[in-house]
Amino acid sequence: MTIYSPLFLLGALGVLSSAGAWATDTSAWKCESCPYPKGLGGSVEVGVGNVSDRSAKFGDYSGLQRKGAHAVLGGSATLREADGIYADLDAADLGLDSRSLRLRGGREGLVALDLRYDEIPRYFGDGAQTPFLGAGGGTLTLPPGFAAPGTNSMPLAANLRPIDLGYSAKRLDLTGSWLGTDSLNLRVGFRRDVRDGTKPLYASFLSTAAQLPAPVDHVTDVLELAAAYNATQWQASLSYQWSQFRNGTQALTWDNPFTAVVPGATSGQLALAPDNELHQIIGSAAYQLAPTIRASADFAIGRLTQNQPFLAPTLTASLVPGAMPAAGLDGRVDTFNGSVRITAAPLQGLRLNASYARDVRDNRTARLAYPYVETDIFAGLPARTNTPFSHWQDRVKIEADYRGPATLRLAGGAEYEQRERNYTEVVTTRETTVWGRVSLQPIAMLGLSLKLAHAERDHSTYGTAVWFGAPENPLLRKYNLAARLRDSAGLRIDLTLSDTLSLGLSADYANDDYHRSVIGLTEARSGSVAIDLAWAASENTRLHAFAQGESIRSLQNGSQSVGLPDWTGRSKDRFEVLGLGVKHAAIPDKLDIGAELSASRSRSDIDVQTVMMEPAFPRASTSLDRIKLHATYKLDDKISLTGTLWHERYESVDWRNDGLLPASLVNLLSFGTQEPSYKVNALSVALRYSF
Repeated sequence: MTIYSPLFLLGALGVLSSAGAWATDTSAWKCESCPYPKGLGGSVEVGVGNVSDRSAKFGDYSGLQRKGAHAVLGGSATLREADGIYADLDAADLGLDSRSLRLRGGREGLVALDLRYDEIPRYFGDGAQTPFLGAGGGTLTLPPGFAAPGTNSMPLAANLRPIDLGYSAKRLDLTGSWLGTDSLNLRVGFRRDVRDGTKPLYASFLSTAAQLPAPVDHVTDVLELAAAYNATQWQASLSYQWSQFRNGTQALTWDNPFTAVVPGATSGQLALAPDNELHQIIGSAAYQLAPTIRASADFAIGRLTQNQPFLAPTLTASLVPGAMPAAGLDGRVDTFNGSVRITAAPLQGLRLNASYARDVRDNRTARLAYPYVETDIFAGLPARTNTPFSHWQDRVKIEADYRGPATLRLAGGAEYEQRERNYTEVVTTRETTVWGRVSLQPIAMLGLSLKLAHAERDHSTYGTAVWFGAPENPLLRKYNLAARLRDSAGLRIDLTLSDTLSLGLSADYANDDYHRSVIGLTEARSGSVAIDLAWAASENTRLHAFAQGESIRSLQNGSQSVGLPDWTGRSKDRFEVLGLGVKHAAIPDKLDIGAELSASRSRSDIDVQTVMMEPAFPRASTSLDRIKLHATYKLDDKISLTGTLWHERYESVDWRNDGLLPASLVNLLSFGTQEPSYKVNALSVALRYSF
């Protein structure tokens, strides 16, 4: 191997630069390995697909809810010009309700535009039926013959109509960036989210209830203006965000399908999500104090407002609850999030981090006394005062990371968190966490990592809530406020069995002990084990696989007599997931095939025991099996044939919903939707043309 010195290179370059007579015309030369080819290129995909059966669950998010054929449309295009002008277009699933489209363009190093459009469908089950008319609007009426004492005497057979419960979520995102100089860049972005359709909602009169198709007519707009500056020693950014939510239907009014308990209680009204706004200023900065010390800080100051006009306390004319104290809430919440961080490397291999963060949610909404109506039946009860919840959180972290000799690496830290809340049983909670991690590679093929953590949470005097109106058990301890001991451990093993085969094993365990709770959650445990494998069987075949199992257990005590514990509830949830994927070049540079297989199982057991020794509730379970096969066959340099076969089987058993039809319960008019269970095959074939 010959090594040329810098002097030789300089001499050669000088000779070439002075040899004008020997100059060669390079205009026709073609760069075969240039990373950014000039001109127009891309691909177009056109084909047809078919879904074997209708299933709302299968179509949730995927857009494949309908039985029958659909168009397969997609593609991409790239344009590059010599002056730096560029454009990229990506389109996927244009023939489905889950379509997406993205266009990016601009001039390299100067300006960039990004336009994106996405649709995501949501579906809430098959087989829903309702007698209500006007679904999708703000008023639900009933045909003649209703207002019966129970569902068993309602004219449901002649009036139940199928209804699709779900909505379409559409997002339009536009961002423009000006790179300007090496140090300064500006960005403006606008996003609009639109959701349109229906979703399930419960409404009640005293002890009778009905499921209603509530309208979804939401529009959310977000505007962001941002600037960032980068210098040698420091960087900073500042942005302003504005968000506005608008609900096209402010309230839902429905006819009471049950016989009125009090005179005039023939219709009810529920407020839907109110209009609101957010204004927020966000900033960050970082400064290199020394070659081994860096400081950074960030903050966000915001204000949320909501002043939707109040509805009347009731539509029942015979009830006189009193006047509302104001026309609207005039709600206001001020927020602050800020943190400072210092990172230092005082010694070779040692890195230290220290940070402080503060989070504030200050609810400035005025407290007013409102007339109180119980389930549109009882009025004249003591007025209820709204509760403007606020909280303040402070968090301090100290961490160290040390790269020792050979492959040894040690890390550890401590964290202290203090939260203060108003209108809660506990004013202050304090939690301290310490953790440590060690990792090493004792031999070339083996990597080990172990992490241990211990946390203790304590609180100020635990009181009893009096602002909700209903009495609470003084022995109750809410899990997010109660004193708790938490221990956790995580182990990771990585094996490199050969240049083509690697194996990973991991195990995690956590135990929460609510040692001072008499009523409430007293214990929670979780554990998981996972394995993953990657194997390059040959140049043409690659395989990966994984399996994971997890178990979550909890124990809680309750009291029917608002005193000492007289019942115990136990829950156990288990999950297993198995997956396998393979890619194979069956005919190199001609035919590529692949497969993805996965299977998952979940089981939930609940057992509630009193002195009567009741049997456990029936088990709730789900199972999902999925197989995806895909292939690409290159007909020539520009045309390829692609195909995908997707088989999915899903089964769900839940005693809380199984067999619950519209008239199964005399005091509940339900949709009658059952737990999903389906077997669906989805096939698609398309031609892809590359240019």
